[in-house]
Amino acid sequence: MAEQSSSDSRIRSRGKRRKQPTKGRRAMTIAAWSAAGLVLVGGSGLGYVYFKLNGNIKGVDINAALGTDRPENVDNGSMDILVLGSDSRSGANSEYGTDEGAARSDTAMIVHVYEGHKKASVVSVPRDTLVDRPQCADPKGKTVSGETRAMFNTAYEVGGPACAVKTVEKMSGIRMDHYIEVDFTGFKTLIDKLGGVEITTTKRIDDSKSHLSLEPGTHTLDGEQSLGLVRTRKSVGDGSDLGRIQLQQAFMKAFINQVKNVGVFTNPKKLFDVADTATKAITPDSELDSANELMTFARGLSGLGAEDVQMITLPVEYDPADPNRVVPLKAASLQVWTALKQDKPIPASAVKDSAGDKGAAGSLVNSN
Repeated sequence: MAEQSSSDSRIRSRGKRRKQPTKGRRAMTIAAWSAAGLVLVGGSGLGYVYFKLNGNIKGVDINAALGTDRPENVDNGSMDILVLGSDSRSGANSEYGTDEGAARSDTAMIVHVYEGHKKASVVSVPRDTLVDRPQCADPKGKTVSGETRAMFNTAYEVGGPACAVKTVEKMSGIRMDHYIEVDFTGFKTLIDKLGGVEITTTKRIDDSKSHLSLEPGTHTLDGEQSLGLVRTRKSVGDGSDLGRIQLQQAFMKAFINQVKNVGVFTNPKKLFDVADTATKAITPDSELDSANELMTFARGLSGLGAEDVQMITLPVEYDPADPNRVVPLKAASLQVWTALKQDKPIPASAVKDSAGDKGAAGSLVNSN
């Protein structure tokens, strides 16, 4: 991919709301959902380790950073969460590339949990989507100018979590209730603590870039292999990032299906190990930065199975001026955001003409 340029959140712990190409970056989608859906799920037996887990959690105050210039805060039982994956190359992440300065977030999902928390929709936003990025304040309080036709992932690079949230709220018109950021290294460890993820591949996958080789059939992937799968691009579908998102979403469904069958809830030590790993891997908003708040949040997601989650890519087309970038399809994107604002399923017509949901990459992986 070409080099990227350098250049709000009523966040409630109870989640009640409106009706309405460096190695590893793509792994963040799966790690992010893993953290959102797994962190302390069913954690009624974890009271004795609250203090330990609290020490792992460092929150970020999105509300204070964004102030009042945000979409309407409507409360009717639904919940919207921006989930990002960060790829800082310092510390333990350095084995996946050199630290080039500012941390980046090249994976983003908007997770809408419907009223009653029995269904959810996930909208993946491609990193190369060109958007109008609003003026933001960076984490040190310095003003960062807005930019038209900016790559979506530059919002996090130039302004941190709050700017990413502000950009999503501007493009969608939907206020984010929560923010969760996931660390790259934590992804591998989390998968390993769970004992791996079982998937079935329908065709051979052999990708030298992601160092993954799988024959057709059923496999239990460890953390390193899972990382390879979700960063695979050149050997699947049309070889694009859009195809890779499809592969990630298919893996995500396999992961969600597996979580309920790994013995976490009946094995206190395994439950603690998973909770300890997950709380170290995430940076949540400041209203989810304690074990108690994460418990409440996770209980709201614990009933969701893969069959309950609709996953799409933001409707896009390749930019006529630059085929390495994509731009939102305005009418189709409006359908998506309107459906979520109204707490309704995303209509199939919204993605009918989108480049993001074409191709067969997603069919390469089946959940078991």
